[in-house]
Amino acid sequence: MDNAALIGVDWGTTHLRAALLDASGAVLVRQESKEGLMAVAAGGFEAALARATSELGGEGLPVLMSGMVGSASGWREAPYIDPPADAAALAAGIVPVGERADIGIVPGVCIGRTAPPGDVMRGEETEIVGALHALGLTGATFVLPGTHTKWATVEDGAITGFRSYMTGDLFNALCQQTVLSKTVTDAPDNPAAFERGVAMAERLESPGDLTTALFRLRPEHLMGRLPVEETADTLSGLLIGVEAISGLAAANGPVIVVGGAVLGPRYQRAIALLGGEATLAPRDCAMIGLAKLAAAR
Repeated sequence: MDNAALIGVDWGTTHLRAALLDASGAVLVRQESKEGLMAVAAGGFEAALARATSELGGEGLPVLMSGMVGSASGWREAPYIDPPADAAALAAGIVPVGERADIGIVPGVCIGRTAPPGDVMRGEETEIVGALHALGLTGATFVLPGTHTKWATVEDGAITGFRSYMTGDLFNALCQQTVLSKTVTDAPDNPAAFERGVAMAERLESPGDLTTALFRLRPEHLMGRLPVEETADTLSGLLIGVEAISGLAAANGPVIVVGGAVLGPRYQRAIALLGGEATLAPRDCAMIGLAKLAAAR
């Protein structure tokens, strides 16, 4: 581990991902826990960080964190910066925490601060910095799937705008707290069902038709036309499809999906079914971004 240069931490609402990195952002050792923001009591962030990094080694190395740890409910608020937000602007906004000056939090990005509509991101800005570097790009439309998916426009290396979609949140709520909960069950991925859902999204004639299409999944099951093991993937395809139609309408330049092993390919497939084309970013863009921001700092 002689080439270790940084401990990078991607600290979200439900998970904490930490890694020992070299100067390029390559992961030497990684560790993950469920001590996300919601699981840490007030005053407990420093101890949670120590637990998360205890097996990484790298004692005394700088630590840089991104994500919800910098929110108003996190360890310390790292104030949002306004677009255009490039690596230099993000690095300049890093906020130190704890007893060491070399432990810091990357700021989020805010648009519409003085006029609606407003929107915010935390964590995705660091992934974008990493993806730009990994792919050798200065501009693209970045899709960052998650609970609140972002579609971000990057020009000349800077985030110039973005939109958030509550697709993940809505999917979970529909599966757990609505009439569709009686229809949805855990089942292996079903690509055909997912494609059926995307096709349903493409057939919608107006935004209000979405709620009708959602409800129809229930009677389609009751009438024997939608097996219970296909409902979740059909619902996923419908919601991601609606989002992708909206996002693609405003896309500028190549479309890059920065997502995990499950959601990334789903978004790429939905975009292809709708006539677009998307490239999957490599793994660990958040860690690459943290290394680049640490260097810029």
